[in-house]
Amino acid sequence: MLSHAVIEKLEAIVGQGRVKTDIDSLATWGCDWTKHYTPAASAIVFPASTEEVQAIVLLANDEKIALVPSGGRTGLSAGAVAAHGEVVISFDRMNKVLDFWPADRMVQVQAGVVTAQLQQFAQEQGLYYPVDFASAGSSQIGGNIATNAGGIKVIRYGMTRAWVLGLTVVTGKGEILNLNKGMIKNATGYDLRHLFIGSEGTLGFITAAQIKLERPPRNLRTLLLGTSDFNSIMHVLSAFQGKLDLTAFEFFSELALQCVTASGDLARPFPDVAPFYVLLEFEALSSDTEEHAMQLFEACMEAGWVVNGVMSQNETQARNLWRLRENISETIAKFTPYKNDISVLITHVPAFIADIDAIVRTSYPDFDIVWYGHIGDGNLHLNILKPPALDKDAFFAKCQEVNRSVFETVQKYDGSISAEHGVGMTKKPYLHYTRSLDEIAYLKALKHLFDPNHIINPGKIFDQD
Repeated sequence: MLSHAVIEKLEAIVGQGRVKTDIDSLATWGCDWTKHYTPAASAIVFPASTEEVQAIVLLANDEKIALVPSGGRTGLSAGAVAAHGEVVISFDRMNKVLDFWPADRMVQVQAGVVTAQLQQFAQEQGLYYPVDFASAGSSQIGGNIATNAGGIKVIRYGMTRAWVLGLTVVTGKGEILNLNKGMIKNATGYDLRHLFIGSEGTLGFITAAQIKLERPPRNLRTLLLGTSDFNSIMHVLSAFQGKLDLTAFEFFSELALQCVTASGDLARPFPDVAPFYVLLEFEALSSDTEEHAMQLFEACMEAGWVVNGVMSQNETQARNLWRLRENISETIAKFTPYKNDISVLITHVPAFIADIDAIVRTSYPDFDIVWYGHIGDGNLHLNILKPPALDKDAFFAKCQEVNRSVFETVQKYDGSISAEHGVGMTKKPYLHYTRSLDEIAYLKALKHLFDPNHIINPGKIFDQD
């Protein structure tokens, strides 16, 4: 527990009523979407500026208090969980658009700006922010940057990293750094902003970012296809990607579709049942493009890769087709799924998923498995659903027993144990399957350089020696 004197010092920095220690607040802001750890924060602090964050970090160094960043709390690796009495720094008040440079197509936002808020701002300027995912309505930009968030448009637009032109950060030592200052071209040594992108808040706190915007896509069409088996998905990807500039290419299993349609809000897209489904999106800039897409669809049908399909004819139809993919995470949440977020080169995906599926089916013959993901960039989401009669802790323990086999397979294909959810605490024991021991040693050295007292999000990604 924090002493009354420390709480008073924090209130002197952020103002009365901006430090919360009640049970409900500690539980709400001390966790993220993972259910593996019980939140046990000692206080929640709500700064409103970079300078207030700096003052908090300096105080924490003096008092040897550990700090944990909190954004939209949508993480899935326990990267924002305060499980050991840490003080949580919430960025909820730092939610302003600070500046906009039309000629540069660049906007500066505070870390607490919600992803959908940035998307809306871009739209109002006639522009587009393409990083998108199901939690866009609650996730915050600072957290997106700290985890290098991906989502459903990576095949065309890349990860969050590709859109960050500048960062304002407060290091673990309490220094304010303004990194890259929004420049496209800046050949002046190490680009430190890229250390903070994907660092999961372990080097310091991102307080503001300069974000690049893009022209909006035009005349988007969404095509949903049922495939005869998983290998057919890869044939469909090759066929369409070879002829069209895709903005998205997603897949999900029949069980995933059943979970979504069971909610009653959405109907099946067509009566045929397929083991897997592909949802792809492209710009139909001319009638020829749309006609070409239909020819590719028919060719895939003739090849036996596709059993049926439907293409959107208006925005409402497109939105409902996308909801079949985007609502999966929400509709399976009631089953307390054990999630793995893994990736390999697209070349290896068919063999990789066959190996993983065999491991999972052998280890969990009685468990339901939901597959979905961003197959166009090699990212697979493996979700094991908890049987109703099985205790949560026993279920997670059983799932963790087979993690070694899953991650050994990831290592076999030179893949990643976490494609876009980060390492946090849930993947920490398995980091060596993706990173060499030499790499991990460098990561720890960087952590010590920026945060010598190890007060910033300690225990995430790795344990400091």
